[in-house]
Amino acid sequence: MKAEITLTYKTVKEAEAVANAVSPDNAKVPPGLSVRTTRQENKVFTQIECETRLQTFISTIDDLLACVSVAEKAFSAVKDEKLRII
Repeated sequence: MKAEITLTYKTVKEAEAVANAVSPDNAKVPPGLSVRTTRQENKVFTQIECETRLQTFISTIDDLLACVSVAEKAFSAVKDEKLRII
């Protein structure tokens, strides 16, 4: 099973923040699973390959999107805080 997830952001900084937030997940994966995240300009690309169970594949995608959501909320909160200070 294979999936490619492409996320597009308004700025390169946002894309870089998300890519950096999810990249540590690339290092430790069980055998039969491959997760690779890269960034080009304001886009983040994640390729997932799973040779094991469908549940592992679905869980991996779910975990990735949960991490992306946390990163997006974090930089959104920082933006909101900067606007309040100004």
